[in-house]
Amino acid sequence: MASESVSVVFKIYCLAVMTLIAAAYTVALRYTRTVSSDLYFSTTAVCLTELIKLLLSLGMLLRETGDLGRFRSAVVSHIFKSPKELLKLSVPSVVYAIQNNMAFVALSNLDAAVYQVTYQLKIPCTALCTVLMLGRSLSRLQWFSVFMLCGGVTLVQWTPHVFGGFSYGALVTLCLGSGVYFEKVLKSSDTSLWVRNIQMYLSGIVVTLIGVFMTDGAQVLEKGFFYGYTPWVCLVIFLASVGGMYTSVVVKYTDNIMKGFSAAAAIVLSTVASVVLFGLQITAMFLGGALLVCVSIYLYGLPKQDTSRVQKPSTDGEDTQKLIAV
Repeated sequence: MASESVSVVFKIYCLAVMTLIAAAYTVALRYTRTVSSDLYFSTTAVCLTELIKLLLSLGMLLRETGDLGRFRSAVVSHIFKSPKELLKLSVPSVVYAIQNNMAFVALSNLDAAVYQVTYQLKIPCTALCTVLMLGRSLSRLQWFSVFMLCGGVTLVQWTPHVFGGFSYGALVTLCLGSGVYFEKVLKSSDTSLWVRNIQMYLSGIVVTLIGVFMTDGAQVLEKGFFYGYTPWVCLVIFLASVGGMYTSVVVKYTDNIMKGFSAAAAIVLSTVASVVLFGLQITAMFLGGALLVCVSIYLYGLPKQDTSRVQKPSTDGEDTQKLIAV
């Protein structure tokens, strides 16, 4: 399995940036779906996000290859002459397109707290998919921290009507294997991260365009593709695009569970932002949940101890025999 070593500082930087972007994205998206009178088409926003991510990935590939000749060769080799690779990456692209559209629908109809709590069903499920699909093992402490995190997030975001959004959470849970599948594809070969992104985003653009015309086709033709767009909507699309790029980097150089923990930390930040912007009341449950989230992240990051082989302390006689043998 191919791997690239990067510094701990770089990993922390990527996780921190992705956390901040995720928090800002959730707050901005909720704002655009609740305050605008001319509501934009969410399917067009998802499609534009995929297009921008494709353009950003092409730019990063050009930077990585160093010149137009190598860039053109990489695109021809891995895109036009590799239909099987495109088909392989179409699987997560379809699922991500569904998830992104569901997020817009959910934040249009559900309370933000309900959305956040049900979405955290992904964390233990992602851990399970990582064990099953990538053959990794988690320590008991790591499993404990995963479920502690879910409990903490539930306390942070708890409302009396939390169970109303479980149907959405169940649908999201069905899509969770895609992130682990993408991680497996990324780490199972030496193919450039940006090539993999280009392959996935090309399929994503096709899928989301189909979604635009199947869901909002008549209204888009009548009112226009960019109907209802405001600077806030453009900010949401920008955050989704940049966040998607950082997600790929995090998946490449860390793992999908750490991405889940970053998202959980973003929930706490989103809630704090809601206090400032929307007047959310801080409760004892919030403080207790925030503490559980922080502790669970710390516990998960502790190094695993290998207790499979324990050396017995040698006796003085055994030490003497070893010295004589030497």
